[in-house]
Amino acid sequence: MKHCLIGIDVGLTAAKAAAFDEDGAELRTVSAPNPRVAVAADRQEIDMAALWEVVAGVLADLTAWLDAEGWTPRAVGATGHGNGLYLVDDRLRPVRTAFASTDSRSERIVGALDADEVERVRLLTGSVPWAGQPGVLLRWLHDEEPETLERARWALSCKDWITACLTGRPSADFSDASACGLVNLAERAYEPAVFDLLGLPRDLMRLQPELSRSDEVVGAVTAASAALTGLPEGTPVVAGCMDCIASPIGAGAVEPSDVTVIVGTWAINSVVVPADSEPPRVTLNALLPDNRYMLAQEVAPTSAAGVEWFSTLMSTMAADAVTPRDLLHAASGVPAGADGLLFLPFVHGAPEHLGASGTLLGVKDKHGYREIARAVAEGITQYHRVQLDKVRVSGATVSAEPWTLAGGGAKNPLWAQMFADIIGHPVRRQLGTELGARGVASLAAAGAGVDTARWRVDPDPSLVVAPGADRELYRRQAERFDRVLDAMGAVWTELSR
Repeated sequence: MKHCLIGIDVGLTAAKAAAFDEDGAELRTVSAPNPRVAVAADRQEIDMAALWEVVAGVLADLTAWLDAEGWTPRAVGATGHGNGLYLVDDRLRPVRTAFASTDSRSERIVGALDADEVERVRLLTGSVPWAGQPGVLLRWLHDEEPETLERARWALSCKDWITACLTGRPSADFSDASACGLVNLAERAYEPAVFDLLGLPRDLMRLQPELSRSDEVVGAVTAASAALTGLPEGTPVVAGCMDCIASPIGAGAVEPSDVTVIVGTWAINSVVVPADSEPPRVTLNALLPDNRYMLAQEVAPTSAAGVEWFSTLMSTMAADAVTPRDLLHAASGVPAGADGLLFLPFVHGAPEHLGASGTLLGVKDKHGYREIARAVAEGITQYHRVQLDKVRVSGATVSAEPWTLAGGGAKNPLWAQMFADIIGHPVRRQLGTELGARGVASLAAAGAGVDTARWRVDPDPSLVVAPGADRELYRRQAERFDRVLDAMGAVWTELSR
């Protein structure tokens, strides 16, 4: 009998189910778009039942192929976008639509927090509050929808919701909970001071499920979920981890000082640091499955989200859909610098910049679609550079070796070169198609007793991209970008009124 491992990756734009053999080789991946509703400019919500239908559908397609090819799933794990909030009752039924991590309605709550208390809690949890965090969203519900909290029994993350649908049991893991700023990193337990900081009654800590290791089996596929997904009833399901953790694991960047740059809907910039060190001063620190280490991360919904926004905008004005690939092809016809255009990629805001919005500066009548496409790609990359600069000065030790570049920035040669030029450091393109699914599938393998040493990724030196001829131009652009970013604070504050 041939055994495989299944990784489920539920992002903000698509759900994927991928199968891997016991050596970590990808067998097949099925994907479908996710339901996400922009209720208002600052409100991003997800129909939880519809999301599960999408996930069950891609699993059914995948398991049908596996069955035809003679493969039997040995274990399953799920990863998903971190933060946001998925509330269910005691029978694991949604009590309202979920909050996406790009939801920014709670910025006023963050802005009112005491800075000294924020720093005290940061030293415990490694995270600073921002609008999309579950704790901050709980405070919003406490103020605006107290009846919702009265009906709720469990506060889940995205991947916890999928795991609950598979197993019929609530669960949580250390990676997701720590990256959400809920866990005392030293004690590896939920931290009550987080609720005190946010002005929440400690009684609401009852909403938090028991914490498990990411590779720990927390349940098995139920008869009901087996009927929907085609997974064999009783298949073990591990706790899984958030996508910010799964992707570096899938890319093999899990050794001390390894740096990973992921160009997804979110910009994810990570470095592996010792778990027993003082948390580096970054947006969040997330515990890894290997309890010796954690990931210090600067994250924001400022990466491929900008490309998705612009492609959607252009598609409304074109006879045919304009894809992100089309945008990057158009950008390739414009010299570095985008003819003076500057794009600030905050179409979904950013944890560090309250009230920030997407901003295009320097537009003249000579500029068109190609120049704006170039400016969007450059602006996204420049903000990755801002975040990586924070990582470099945070107290974390970063590798002098090439940094791993994954996601859309790695797949496109033009964009990969842009990353090397703008951040001023060699990058190694990671071309694996499903890093998040692969990472969580390796945790499922470990939970099933499979030797995961064979899943290790050997770096390919031919995929290293070094800074090139445009490095100096982009260095000057970076200085301009930083000055403009500093100056825009007052403008965004005014607009948010």
